Order: sequence, then C-alpha cells, then structure tokens
Amino acid sequence: MTNPVHDRIQKDVTDNAVMLYMKGTPQFPQCGFSAMTVQVLNALGVDYGAANVLEDPSLREGVKEFSDWPTIPQLYVKGEFVGGCDIVREMFESGELQEMMQSKGINAPAQ
Repeated sequence: MTNPVHDRIQKDVTDNAVMLYMKGTPQFPQCGFSAMTVQVLNALGVDYGAANVLEDPSLREGVKEFSDWPTIPQLYVKGEFVGGCDIVREMFESGELQEMMQSKGINAPAQ
C-alpha cells in the first residue's frame, strides 16, 4: 500500500538537492529552530527547497515517520536525512556541513 505523504516526501527529497521541512517559510520562519536552520542554509548560500509543515498536518506527521525523527525542522541533502536544528548547527560550526555539501556536488559559494 502506498502512502501519498511518503510519496510526496520522497519526490521532494529527490527533486531538491537540499530540502528543508520546517515550521513556516524561509522568508518567515515560525519557530526558532526553523529560523536557525534557515540561517545556516542561507549562510552556506545553497539553493534549497522548503516545505511548511504547519500548512499540512499529514505532512507534519508524515515527515517524522519518514525520517524516524521526532522533531521539525528536518534537513535532507541529496535524499539523505541529515538531522534537525542542533545537528545542522553543530555540523555547520565544525565545517562538516560544508564538506558534506561539497562532497555531494552541491555548489556553495566560498565563505
């Protein structure tokens, strides 16, 4: 049996090299954790897709099931689940996130 929400998430993470599931939008984040994750992605200068889970309760629950991760935001890079706000921030601060983007062929302008 197919799950339409999981199908949508799979399409999102396949179609977008970098995909963020968040509360709100990149222009108007609606929680501090989503805002911090957007700041990191903007600092990297990468193009990314974003989906507002507040607009769709089935997506909000579905993305948690899809990743087996209980919180939002959730970041995917080339279809691979990276983590939530704390993991993304720590990886950014250590340079690991930048290395991951480069190793996966995602062009981030030089810092």
